[in-house]
Amino acid sequence: MKYVVAYSGRNIRMMKKTPVIAASLLGMAALIAYAGPKDPILMTVGNRDVPVSEFEYLRNKNNSQQQQPQSLDEYVDLFVNYRLKVAAAEAAGLDTTATFLNEYTQFKNDLARPYLMDKNVEDALIQEAYNHMLENVTVSHIMLDSKQPGAEALADSLLQLLKSGSANYEELARQYSVDRGSSIRGGLMGPVVPGRYPWPFEKASYDTPVGSLSDVVNSGFGLHIIRVEKREPAKGEISASHILRQTRNLSPEDASKQKALIDSIYTVAKAGDDFADLARRFSEDPGSARNGGSLGFFGPGMMVQPFDSIAFALNDGDISEPFETNFGWHIIYRTGHKDTPSLDEQRGAIKEAMQRDERAMEPQKAYLASYIAKHNGKVDMKNIDKLVKLVPASGLDEATFNQLCSSKLKAYQLGKKSATLGEVLSQGALNIGDTPSDVKKYAEDAVIAALDNAAMEQARADLAEENSEYRNLLNEYRDGILLYNLSSEKVWDRAATDKAGLEEFFKKHASNYKWESPKFKSIIIFATNDSILNEALAYAEKLADSDDAGFVEKMRSHFGREIKVERVIAAKGENAITDYLAFGGPKPETRDNQKWQVYAPYRGRIIDAPEEAADVRGLAVSDYQAELEKEWLEELHKTYKVEINRSVLDSLRK
Repeated sequence: MKYVVAYSGRNIRMMKKTPVIAASLLGMAALIAYAGPKDPILMTVGNRDVPVSEFEYLRNKNNSQQQQPQSLDEYVDLFVNYRLKVAAAEAAGLDTTATFLNEYTQFKNDLARPYLMDKNVEDALIQEAYNHMLENVTVSHIMLDSKQPGAEALADSLLQLLKSGSANYEELARQYSVDRGSSIRGGLMGPVVPGRYPWPFEKASYDTPVGSLSDVVNSGFGLHIIRVEKREPAKGEISASHILRQTRNLSPEDASKQKALIDSIYTVAKAGDDFADLARRFSEDPGSARNGGSLGFFGPGMMVQPFDSIAFALNDGDISEPFETNFGWHIIYRTGHKDTPSLDEQRGAIKEAMQRDERAMEPQKAYLASYIAKHNGKVDMKNIDKLVKLVPASGLDEATFNQLCSSKLKAYQLGKKSATLGEVLSQGALNIGDTPSDVKKYAEDAVIAALDNAAMEQARADLAEENSEYRNLLNEYRDGILLYNLSSEKVWDRAATDKAGLEEFFKKHASNYKWESPKFKSIIIFATNDSILNEALAYAEKLADSDDAGFVEKMRSHFGREIKVERVIAAKGENAITDYLAFGGPKPETRDNQKWQVYAPYRGRIIDAPEEAADVRGLAVSDYQAELEKEWLEELHKTYKVEINRSVLDSLRK
């Protein structure tokens, strides 16, 4: 959850929101706002200093959310109360619980991500993807099922045959490709639609010259050998409508009738009849017929062949001659076109697509590599080799395992920080029996990963010190979680669950709760028929000593789904049933299929004013919360010392 501090009136309340940014572990120093020499301390609340930057960040955010901005002094009072509650939450140890640390850590990770990335790498990836949109690349491919045993070896073998010229691409595609749609055409797929294919497939298609073969590409859906057939400037998108007469599974005679009908439709369409009306009447494409045959806008490669090439060969306003696809006979009416959108228009969509594939981590990897180099980070490969020499040729035994996991040899260095091989390897998954080569590979991977993690953790800590925007967001979120959790315990949940305290508060302030008109207060028992209702009313008399909540629970337990019990309190005109039962209104009609055909009041009476807190529960709970809040703040002001630097505060008035 994301917690946002909201300042309203005299209270500071917390609102829970769905996280926009979610977030890795920083040092505890990141929890405390950094105050540089140009960021004087405005106040100290408890044992925590509040620099001007933190105060002004929240003050400006608060004022932007208020119709009437608060004065500086008004806001200082609210802010002090807010900080006192956070101090109390810290004293209660809420910032050390596993739940808090997990949520806060997740938030920090995601919050830092946009900052800890190489913008140049991201921009280059975006530009690369956009460049693909400016060019149409037509490809063929041979696709193998990567899950089949020996698929990689077969793909390599086919590629070598093709490169040596000893095999025909089309024949191999028909024989081996598992993509049935293209294999029957010798592997021809048509144009690659940028953003609609897995990135490895798209990138290989655009990186391969015309007439050349790609290396074997693993798209995640299969292994591919791509051949680029043609490259040309992008055609943008076109809009078109069509009429289809289906021929699938028809006899030759019936298919011939469909051809004759599409020829007739084409004749009248060319003569000027309304194409949309013809499509609604005659097209057998249920998806588009109801819309007058409209397919909307689409780009190259998004339609089957030869539909795709015929549609793009037309001019706006042209109608194609009848042609056949695997679906049947078509005629197309091209209605318009639009050019490729600009980079700025496509940037958001490209970034979103990048987050769904392997490109997502590239900017962060580049930033991390640069950060490690800047701080002289390095893995000590010589020490790894020393450790591997200890592993018996027969495999890792228990004694050597323990020796490796307690090794004091240095694993990596990052600035002034380092870790031992024992510290790294003891966190992993070395197994008894691992060969020396297994241990070497695992140790290298584990140490590199440990260095990366240490660098990322340090980078986040640096960010919290150096970037005020990040620091303020991080502190706001942290304090928000603490404030929400403690306020729930001290005020909100307590007011809602402390029945005795709420009732005592109501009696003390009963004169504050008045109604403009009398209300009917009752428990209404609904039943499926008169017999059940009479039985329920008789049983109810035996529960005369039960309070309302206990009464309702016992009635439901005894009668199950045969009855419904509701506590009601309503003035005249607010409820049709209570109007009938108490205020002389007409009896509401019941439908024949309505389950609750009959009902009657129990303990019903008209009252002029609330008798208990439950009669005005929403208002009473709200007022009780305010009372608890007031008492809590009085206690906090006595418990924690508040010091305000008046000279710094006065400087903010200018």
